[in-house]
Amino acid sequence: MVHTARMADGTRKVTGIAEVVGVEEDLVEMQDIFEFERSGISARGKVLGRFHATGARPTCLDRLKAYGIHLSASIFEEEHVVREK
Repeated sequence: MVHTARMADGTRKVTGIAEVVGVEEDLVEMQDIFEFERSGISARGKVLGRFHATGARPTCLDRLKAYGIHLSASIFEEEHVVREK
């Protein structure tokens, strides 16, 4: 699941990527994989922050690999920061 939000500066950012890891009756269990960590606002009013891995390893990695999609495990390590373009 991809979460987006409108920031204080009017831009829209992806604020999180989560995986559904379980569904039981009316309860959906989610695991955050990546999240946007807001660090402030620049002098020009732009929202500052970084999009980073939470350290959680998605449970679907083995299934993706079976379909020929190979992702490095390092992108899911907590220290991994995804740079904005």
